[in-house]
Amino acid sequence: MIIAVDFDGTIVRHEYPRIGKEIPFAIQTLKQLMQDGHMLILNTVREGDLLNEAVEYCRQRGVEFYAVNASNPDEYGSSNRSRKVNADVFIDDHNLGGLPDWGIIYQMIKSGRPLQPYEGIEQEQAYNYKRKKGFLSRLFG
Repeated sequence: MIIAVDFDGTIVRHEYPRIGKEIPFAIQTLKQLMQDGHMLILNTVREGDLLNEAVEYCRQRGVEFYAVNASNPDEYGSSNRSRKVNADVFIDDHNLGGLPDWGIIYQMIKSGRPLQPYEGIEQEQAYNYKRKKGFLSRLFG
């Protein structure tokens, strides 16, 4: 299976343009998906040096991507490539419903049922973290 993975807010906490702290179990899950034979594509808004930093961050932790911001390695930089990556599954913090816990993500992919992500899953388990509320949000709800 070809799996496209976002970086900021998905592999690491969203602190763009800086690289935030790793989201728990993201790297371990991606490494296991690679061991299971899946091809990973990094699908991120990052470009240039910021993109290189993200790729290197993952590489240093043992995650090598099949392609980066492209459907295959030969396509990157091509002027006739589509901006939309061709993948079977997209893992992104901007999914409808948010980002499930990485353990749940792995179970969905392993079971072959990634299109029904919340079926049978307790709602409170479906999110791996909540964004910290600002002072005014905490004060006024």
